Amino acid sequence: MSDQFVRPVAHSLVSLQVGQARKVMISGRSVLTAIHKSDVQGPVNVSPLGLEGDDQADPSVHGGLEKAVYAYPAEHYAFWLEARIKAGVAGIDTALPHGSMGENLTLAGLLENQVWVGDVLQFPRCALRVEQPREPCYKFNAAMGFNTAVKAMAQSGFCGFYLSVDEPGAVQAGETFDLLPGPRHVSIVQRFAAKMFKHMR
Repeated sequence: MSDQFVRPVAHSLVSLQVGQARKVMISGRSVLTAIHKSDVQGPVNVSPLGLEGDDQADPSVHGGLEKAVYAYPAEHYAFWLEARIKAGVAGIDTALPHGSMGENLTLAGLLENQVWVGDVLQFPRCALRVEQPREPCYKFNAAMGFNTAVKAMAQSGFCGFYLSVDEPGAVQAGETFDLLPGPRHVSIVQRFAAKMFKHMR
């Protein structure tokens, strides 16, 4: 089939999650985190600092104008499920519901290698701009249940990306959105590789 007859992949918001900051035990100490998100039905207001009802426990690494919303591809969940099985993680939460990566938006049809810094996700009632990849920390290991989860994210590049709010409004699970190209100087893949290289030096 000729390329001219290939339809573009549809982009959609599979699910929408918010979370409140709470203390959990990680490596024997109490740590404040909002990585645990819960599914939200119906529209959620989006302001310049993120989704209504969503907390960021550590503003130095999450939140703010350039990290207001965290998006993650739904396609990567199979990878993490398999990684947890190989690591011997068991229990009722093995299925990994959406939001388990700590993301606000679980997206379908849009991977890191298709996204550039400055691209815009145009939803029906708001617009979100791609800013940077997520940098995994020790809290991600705890959330996944095995101590090499951060390494697995670094090696796979399955990091997701942070969004700023270009046009405040509202989003709702099930909506579709358009990807509007920005200047396309730096891709999310390139930015993530640079960040991981810096940490490994």
